[in-house]
Amino acid sequence: MSEPRVHAEPIPTDRLELLPLRVEHAEEMAVVLADPALHTFTGGTPHSPGELRARYERLVAGSPAPGVSWCNWVLRLRAQSRLVGTVQATVTENEGAEIAWVVGTPWQGRGFASEAARGLVTWLGRQSVRTVVAHIHPDHLASAAVAAAAGLAPTEEEQDGETRWRLVPHL
Repeated sequence: MSEPRVHAEPIPTDRLELLPLRVEHAEEMAVVLADPALHTFTGGTPHSPGELRARYERLVAGSPAPGVSWCNWVLRLRAQSRLVGTVQATVTENEGAEIAWVVGTPWQGRGFASEAARGLVTWLGRQSVRTVVAHIHPDHLASAAVAAAAGLAPTEEEQDGETRWRLVPHL
């Protein structure tokens, strides 16, 4: 089994610190992610603190698949020293990274998701990841704006009703 080639490490942005996910983040993140509206496009329901703790234990343990890295961060808003969301990247050898983000409802509309996604894409580039994709529901305009702000553009590809967005290389 090959070692994961990348590991989450702190990523600073202007207003945020992207901190590698720890199981201890579950209780605070359960509050951040408690609004059922956050599941409008992705399905499911908010996790209880215990359910989120179990999920974070699995994520922190890492992918069981050879050559796959699960990189997960919480978004810490420096000005308030509180968590406001998450970003993640599943990095696969020879296939690049698939990214996703979520910001709690009270902190939406302030550019935090875009800032975090840009920071993540920049960090992935420093890890020599050249292919970055995200899957976004066609009606999720806010998430589409985040993807565009991070340098991704929609493709004609679709998966499970979502549009595949791909990083546009700078030429």
